[in-house]
Amino acid sequence: MIKPTYEGDFLFATNQPFQLVSGKSLQPVALHYATYGTLNERRDNAILVCHALSGSARATDWWAQLFQSPENPEGVFDLERDFVVCSNLIGSCYGSTGPAAINPATGRAFGADFPLVTVRDWVRTQALLLDHLGIETLCTVIGASIGGMQAIQWAIEFPHRVARCVAIGAAPLTAMGLALNHLQRQAIFNDAVTGLATARAIAMLSYKSAELFDERYARRPNRNGEDPMRSLAERYDIAGYLDYQGEIFTQRFDPNSYLVITKAMDNFHPANGYESETAALARIQAKMLMIGISSDWLFPPGEVKALTERMQAAGVNAEYAEITSDHGHDGFLAEPHSLLPLIRQFWSAAA
Repeated sequence: MIKPTYEGDFLFATNQPFQLVSGKSLQPVALHYATYGTLNERRDNAILVCHALSGSARATDWWAQLFQSPENPEGVFDLERDFVVCSNLIGSCYGSTGPAAINPATGRAFGADFPLVTVRDWVRTQALLLDHLGIETLCTVIGASIGGMQAIQWAIEFPHRVARCVAIGAAPLTAMGLALNHLQRQAIFNDAVTGLATARAIAMLSYKSAELFDERYARRPNRNGEDPMRSLAERYDIAGYLDYQGEIFTQRFDPNSYLVITKAMDNFHPANGYESETAALARIQAKMLMIGISSDWLFPPGEVKALTERMQAAGVNAEYAEITSDHGHDGFLAEPHSLLPLIRQFWSAAA
């Protein structure tokens, strides 16, 4: 595993509060981040990697195959050439200011009182981090899912700072996506720990595909010898898988962080803060690569392609590509090797 060149906290808003889109504010704010490689003298080799819902600043922990190494020569991030930056989102639970942080007004953890944050807030904190690091422009910003939302927002919010943008499995959520996130949050409102496990199980349904579940689990009884025909408590294999995913997730993630991040996911739309979506998209100067995942029903490839076409209509140099995967939305994590030729070709054409 490639370890960060540097990992630490960027502390800001110590004298003046950081104003959020919601009208609330935070003071002070810590942004946990990791860097890989070396920033060159021209400071023009920086790549910002944006993580998804449950990711962390350690990009190699969850996207290792995108990093070139002797074991993985096909990776697209060459640390002899690139300087990769990844920061943990405010509202998350992996080092940045979030619900577990102390609220100065009460002296206790924010918990459920942590303010609403948006994708625009996340991007603005990342911009402050880059200012701190002396990075004026990014050669690329890249992310998938919520990370892809951030990448798109970067291209809109700071058009002069982004040369290339790669967004994978990302678009405004459809009504189905909003519905699934609502049910997940309702489960947590009912019971923080058990509800988080249920929320994760619901989410896993939206991250995978029916074809993958049929192939892996079909109608087989749970592999520990249970017999669903014998009692209500005994499960099919798919139920055992979902219960296990929920159980292990509660050991590493904060329920209030889950609430905050999924709400930001719901609220993402390019038009937010601008006169219209067209006006927002017209701001983009970066070369855009939008990637859909064939079996993704949380962010259907048709939605990603339609957003690409709206970018093109607004005058953006945008292209659409699609990977074929049975892994659903999780294809960007389960089969990252399929992304490599698309990204490499895009970088080559955009150079």
